[in-house]
Amino acid sequence: MEEQISSGWRTERARPSLPEVHRTIPIARDAGFWRKLLAFSGPGYLVAVGYMDPGNWATDLAGGSQFGYMLLSIILLSNLMAILLQSLCARLGIVTGRDLAQACRDHYSRPVSFGLWILCELAICACDLAEVIGSAIALNLLFKIPLVFGVCITALDVLAVMYLQNKGFRYIEALVIGLIVMIGGCFLFEVIFSQPKIVDLARGFFPNPEIVRNRDALYIAIGILGATVMPHNLYLHSSIVQTRIYEQNSAGKAEAIKFATLDSTVALMFALFINAAILVVSAATFHTRGQHGVAEIQDAYKLLSPMLGVPIASVLFAFALLASGQNSTLTGTLAGQIVMEGFLNIRLRPWLRRLITRLVAIVPAVIVAALYGASGTAKLLILSQVILSLQLSFAVIPLIIFTGDRRKMGEFTASGWLRGLSWATAALIVLLNAKYLCDWAGISDWVGRVL
Repeated sequence: MEEQISSGWRTERARPSLPEVHRTIPIARDAGFWRKLLAFSGPGYLVAVGYMDPGNWATDLAGGSQFGYMLLSIILLSNLMAILLQSLCARLGIVTGRDLAQACRDHYSRPVSFGLWILCELAICACDLAEVIGSAIALNLLFKIPLVFGVCITALDVLAVMYLQNKGFRYIEALVIGLIVMIGGCFLFEVIFSQPKIVDLARGFFPNPEIVRNRDALYIAIGILGATVMPHNLYLHSSIVQTRIYEQNSAGKAEAIKFATLDSTVALMFALFINAAILVVSAATFHTRGQHGVAEIQDAYKLLSPMLGVPIASVLFAFALLASGQNSTLTGTLAGQIVMEGFLNIRLRPWLRRLITRLVAIVPAVIVAALYGASGTAKLLILSQVILSLQLSFAVIPLIIFTGDRRKMGEFTASGWLRGLSWATAALIVLLNAKYLCDWAGISDWVGRVL
């Protein structure tokens, strides 16, 4: 490894991340608290999209239908972990001027950095696969469009991304926030229609030892954790916080960290509401009526309206799914560009980068949809979450190392208690994802038989 300079990095300066939007949004120096918060708000909502994408829906539906409200505590824990990790991402990007991909390239040797890039690209393609499938399922449910054609239609979103990038970053943020509000509105009505028992719902946010004792509950709980914290969000957030024009001194950076953390925390509370709402609707509608086997999105769509006696319930569910899938593709575009440019220090036109990623996701989705139909796409959706789980640790651990290094972060180095919480979170993620992968591969059963 090359000798690092005194700042802790091998190169003195990194090229701007997402140069077309880097430092393009002004922050008025004399603005009050609320105006500054509004000016800094936006990146957190783009990050929050990854915590409510179609990959989360299957685990939330299964958890609610099988175990009622019990796994709400796991959704809450996942969200708290996400708030912590995203605050570290904002800190890294604001203080160092590097996104996480650039930081990895500047810190690790070329072979290690290349390996991390490959893993991250696999994660982005897996996430894109979940979004493709989710959008295609929604189009099929709403408009009876065959899954194969629905998968192909999702490729057209690259045109929307190209248009919005030319208009300005605030337009992308506005569209994403609008779609989040649509998803939240749909599920607010779903929760009202399902009439959950408030006492049981509130009790679900407290940890229940039964989650650990019950193997099936533990499996779904691990799936919820694995599907919630998305690796590409860590790269994305560390880049897009740099779209704001803040003063490049200690006071300016401290203020930017404060407002960026508030932005992501508030945005992730919306993600908490939506993920919890999916599980609550599933618990109140299916579990209480003895339908404990509802785990696929298509099944939930078919059963919602008949069981609730509200004709529009299924339609709202499908519209929320479509908005979720399309929202995730917008942020996936940016994440893919950030990762390729950051790790490899090369730049492709955004539309070309998006098209490449889209094709990698669409080809397997088309093949599975054509050969195996709805059940096959549901299994492919679960596989995409397994791949994401495998890659997560390789993004979380470097992030914690960098933000805890005084040579790199100076006075903004994460405090001791923050580092302790971060490492505890990383250890939990590693252990739970290892358990999830072992169960998925059948290793746990094999070890049990041997012992």
